[in-house]
Amino acid sequence: MSSIAATAPASQIPVPPPRHLPAAHSAEGLQVSEAIYWTTYYLESDHHYEWNNGRLEEKPVSDYETFLVYAWFSELVRHFLRTHPCAQMVGLEMGFRLPLPSGTVIRKPDFGVVRNDNPQPLLPLDCSYHGVFDLCIEALSDQERSGIVRDTVIKKAEYAAGGVPEYYVLHQNPAHQAFYTRTPAGLYTPIAPQAGVICSRVLPGLQFRPTDLARRPELEALRDDPVYAGFVLPGWRADRERAEAAARQAEVQARRADAEAQAKREAVDRADAEARRADAEAQRAVEQTRRADAEVQARQRLEHELAELRARLAQGQSDG
Repeated sequence: MSSIAATAPASQIPVPPPRHLPAAHSAEGLQVSEAIYWTTYYLESDHHYEWNNGRLEEKPVSDYETFLVYAWFSELVRHFLRTHPCAQMVGLEMGFRLPLPSGTVIRKPDFGVVRNDNPQPLLPLDCSYHGVFDLCIEALSDQERSGIVRDTVIKKAEYAAGGVPEYYVLHQNPAHQAFYTRTPAGLYTPIAPQAGVICSRVLPGLQFRPTDLARRPELEALRDDPVYAGFVLPGWRADRERAEAAARQAEVQARRADAEAQAKREAVDRADAEARRADAEAQRAVEQTRRADAEVQARQRLEHELAELRARLAQGQSDG
């Protein structure tokens, strides 16, 4: 049994009910050789075609709400790769070839990631990737059941068999989102959330809440969220931390200056108090001197008066 056949059956994959919308004229289902596909349909500007073992498959269009989920998540990955430049991210135009036991397919995921240590480097002039993506993301289209099955069953099996380490399916309905990691046995298993957070193994450090795919909070909210703070707007955080550090330093310097000014004021106050005490001591000394002078003068007067009295007494006795 091939690896594709060993993946979970379609009955185990939650899929939204199909919405049948009229499809524009396309080459969907046309039988062409791989060479014709590469030269004629791979870079088709009006349609995005994949090639499934000789048959063209047009990538279906997702609804606008699913596009917003896709756009928010792709921007999150871009922010991560700016701060953790461990991989390159490519868009819908970049396809890759998977030779599988059931036949060769050429897939163009809505966006993919190639790690810098991938055995096949992504070269600047590449128009298609010659290796296997490390992460494939598909925005699920629910216009036709065939598109639903293609992303949730067929591509899941192909990517697992072809060796894609992680595969994410995005959709505006959280019930139809899926995040898979590849086991050593070559099968996909759902990534178990840790406290409601999905952590990528292919891109260590990339983490997100599936619930945020529906809410799509603004970057200003993410930069202070502990789940995203490590890679969303780190420059802003660094600037803020520097500003806060500068403010703390300025506050310390201001407190030090206030303390020094207070110490100077207290020194002046102590000097004033010492001066006042010295003035008071001097004043007391002056008063004591004055009192002493007054006492001397009073004693001198008394002694003079006593002398006069004694003289008069002596004169009276002499006259008598």
